[in-house]
Amino acid sequence: MGWQGNDPSTDFRGGGFLSLENLLFFSKRFPKTFQQLLCKKGGRRATWEYPFAVAGVNITFMLIQMLDLRSGKPRSWPAFRFLSFLTEEEMAFDLLYCVAFKVMDTLWLAMHASYMEFNVVMEATRLQLEHELTLESVNRIEDMPSYSLL
Repeated sequence: MGWQGNDPSTDFRGGGFLSLENLLFFSKRFPKTFQQLLCKKGGRRATWEYPFAVAGVNITFMLIQMLDLRSGKPRSWPAFRFLSFLTEEEMAFDLLYCVAFKVMDTLWLAMHASYMEFNVVMEATRLQLEHELTLESVNRIEDMPSYSLL
């Protein structure tokens, strides 16, 4: 699955237990997409791919930062909009995680990225999500244009 060592628990530093919950949610809610990403199916795959599980942990951490979830109140428009989605759908974070993972993989392929460009792809993913979260037509995670990738 792409853990960095024999003990996967050491890979959860940035995203904590929530990272594992996100991976499990993704595998259950969108099993076909999850398996495609896990097994690196679809698109022209790179010679050196990103480690799947560690990418998932990093996505959780990126979303926590992007949405100001540790600050107590949102400091950006995307974070504020997300909180309004969360009041309507308790699984909004999990759904956004799934969208983010698929967006990250799509950008990875489009950019012909290597492992050394992982942070560049993550930043592009963040920018894409922030943009979509601020669209007037988006009133829930399922309205995001990238949701259709799932």
